[in-house]
Amino acid sequence: MNKGKILGVILIVLLIVFIVFTRKGLFGKGDVAEEQNRYTATFIDIFDTRTEIVGYAPTEDEFSKKATALREELINYNNLYDIYNDYEGVNNIKTINDNAGLQPVVVDEKIIDLLKFSKEMYAATDGRVNIAMGSVLSIWHRYREAGVDDPENAKLPPFEELQAAAQHTDIENLIIDETAKTVYLQDPEMSLDVGSTAKGYAAQKTMEFAKDSGYSNMLLSLGGNIAGIDGRIDGTPFRLGIQNPDLDSDVEYIKKVDIKDGQCVVSSGDYQRFYEVDGKRYCHIINPDTLFPSDTFAQVSIITDDSGMADAYSTALYNMTIEEGLEFVNTNENIEAMWVYADGSIVYSDNFEQYLVE
Repeated sequence: MNKGKILGVILIVLLIVFIVFTRKGLFGKGDVAEEQNRYTATFIDIFDTRTEIVGYAPTEDEFSKKATALREELINYNNLYDIYNDYEGVNNIKTINDNAGLQPVVVDEKIIDLLKFSKEMYAATDGRVNIAMGSVLSIWHRYREAGVDDPENAKLPPFEELQAAAQHTDIENLIIDETAKTVYLQDPEMSLDVGSTAKGYAAQKTMEFAKDSGYSNMLLSLGGNIAGIDGRIDGTPFRLGIQNPDLDSDVEYIKKVDIKDGQCVVSSGDYQRFYEVDGKRYCHIINPDTLFPSDTFAQVSIITDDSGMADAYSTALYNMTIEEGLEFVNTNENIEAMWVYADGSIVYSDNFEQYLVE
């Protein structure tokens, strides 16, 4: 979500693609049952990224109603988790940041749930995923935006400025009162940035909503956070392509994987949001230890059964050494990972390759 962008006036592109009796769709191949048709809805007004919903229904109108319901869920999460924009009648993450050191803010339970989850991810990743890093990340965001707008004069933030901001990143200063439904930042110079957890968490909760609503055989891609219900209508798994982090390559996907019901795939990499200074790329994933973007890997991809966790884990693993990352993944259940280096070499966790397909 870029500063100043008002989602209410963004052109919404809703593309319904009607595919009948075909063996090839957006995410793979598979026969479609005669009484069900496959459709895709695409939106560009959620979490400042591209959203695709793939599913089956007897009619276009029935699918459109389901896709619209999911879009409304995602827009609600988008507005609540926004750190840049205000929305009339909504207390969101920006509202919390604006009131740092001043007063607690009454918020929607969806915000409290996200913040509690994010604190769990902080503990699980030994601090490598820290939503209290907003003071540092905002500096990088400002320099990155300036560098993208004016590449010839792109600069790095002064390290002294980053160090000073890092003094205000203690997650213990995030006070959640579940009874009063309030959130308070005790440090007036502290701010939250939920970019490492919010999108994946929203995708997970939206798919849970879809399942509770009786939807089946559906796939959601929220800016690369991809989660599925069931599989394709013929009973085969959804087949997904993992994007090639080398944007100059003619090969769009470096690997393809099949995911089962409830599984998801999330990738983090230096090709998503970045700028260049003196010919070197600096991405948006900031290592809490160095206060600079990590540059060991071009990409890390996660397969697990929770999109929120996958979002957090992909960020955490991007900030770990390969030895730390392998130990983390191989000692935790239901997580598999693939690391891609800048030269294209790949390292897999113990069981990742079982998902690979030709």
